Amino acid sequence: MANAKILAEKELAVAEVTEKFKASSCTVVADYRGLNVAQVTQLRKSLREAGIEFTVLKNSLARRATANAELTELDEFLTGPTAIAFSKDDVISPAKILTEFAKKNDKLSVKAGVVEGRVVGSAEIKALAELPSRDGLLSMLLSVLQAPVRNFALAVKAVAEKKEAEGQA
Repeated sequence: MANAKILAEKELAVAEVTEKFKASSCTVVADYRGLNVAQVTQLRKSLREAGIEFTVLKNSLARRATANAELTELDEFLTGPTAIAFSKDDVISPAKILTEFAKKNDKLSVKAGVVEGRVVGSAEIKALAELPSRDGLLSMLLSVLQAPVRNFALAVKAVAEKKEAEGQA
């Protein structure tokens, strides 16, 4: 019979992982089989710098958490060695970092993910990784918003210069 203390710890762990699934805007499930310690450390560092939590979970614990979070479609991907990246704020960064790392290290493979509460396959995660980062998207938006003002300022300047030139002639 299982120890009551151990069961309580497992229930707490499932509750924590369930909350991570619910709070995460993007979750990426990956198979890390074959990566050495240095590679995993490098990957963890890259993810941590981007504010992404990367953890290795037992599949049974992860399945219980997906059931509690109503994400049971993810269960088919929870086989073999499984590591999960959770990002609360940024939807693109986990996909981008893990996909780039997988290109350099063929031992890492992206299995699937959850984006904004919807389970997606590895193809969708890779497509998400192709998008510009949040900062890149914001700078593009800022550029688009500034263009009309910049063009107006240039037109006003050109008119002023033309009137100045006419006044001197």
